[in-house]
Amino acid sequence: MKRYSQDLQVLSQAASNAAQKAGQLISNYTTKELTVKNKTGGDSLASQVVTEVDLMAQEMILESLAEVTQNYDLGTLGEESPDNHERFEKDYFWCIDPMDGTLAFIKQQHGYAVSIGLVSKAGEPVIGVIYDPMTQTMYQAVKGQGAFRNGQKWTVAIPADTPLHLISDTSFQDHALFETSLEALEAISKKLGYHGFQTRFQGGAALNACWVLEQAPACYFKYAKEEPGGGSLWDYAASACIYQEAQAWVSDMHGQPLDLNRSDSTFMNHRGILYATDEKLAQELIALSKKVNHS
Repeated sequence: MKRYSQDLQVLSQAASNAAQKAGQLISNYTTKELTVKNKTGGDSLASQVVTEVDLMAQEMILESLAEVTQNYDLGTLGEESPDNHERFEKDYFWCIDPMDGTLAFIKQQHGYAVSIGLVSKAGEPVIGVIYDPMTQTMYQAVKGQGAFRNGQKWTVAIPADTPLHLISDTSFQDHALFETSLEALEAISKKLGYHGFQTRFQGGAALNACWVLEQAPACYFKYAKEEPGGGSLWDYAASACIYQEAQAWVSDMHGQPLDLNRSDSTFMNHRGILYATDEKLAQELIALSKKVNHS
């Protein structure tokens, strides 16, 4: 891109427009009977289900982005299509989840969203757009230009006298370390001077990350594991950019930057993921991960 900042603005606006169009399509199907199919995915139910709405939303996004994709010679990686490996050939690629949180959509619960990120070949997120169709909330960020919520500059604010929130997928409640993690988080809350501890298990990865920023102090994380799963590149590309620009914490469970162009898989299970509203909380969770995985 010759005019880096200006070009990113153009692409961010294109992604926002595409996300809103897909969000409207999704909203049109909230009261209709759905055909739910199984697909090859990770080890969680969330990664193994797809509806016709997911497929139509991705097609709409790709069509909406077609002109800028061609003009800027971008690659694409979408959840509902095979990995064409353009992400290893182009300087930048779209990383698209047309409807993150399909399980929430099927159940007609709040928690599904459109997620579109632009990622460099090196795995760095430079644009993040997440659109919540149920509340019509737009979260977006451009590298070096800040994070925005419905067009307003967005930074993390941690109110006084508030509890620590754990926000996660419903599947975490079945994790072998679930009870251990809750006990540890209660202790972390006391150590850091928060006022209590609360949980919320409802959304997909994209909105979980956004809700963390809205309910500070808060966190969302997945432990590393050997089994394929743990979310995929398209689950985290957009929110990673938003977090960086909101001055919040995003990393793997070892405290290193997310590998958003992993060469051997699109899954993120190998090192886990960690979103937190501040560094002190993040460091406590990194220490917790080390402790439980070596006990």
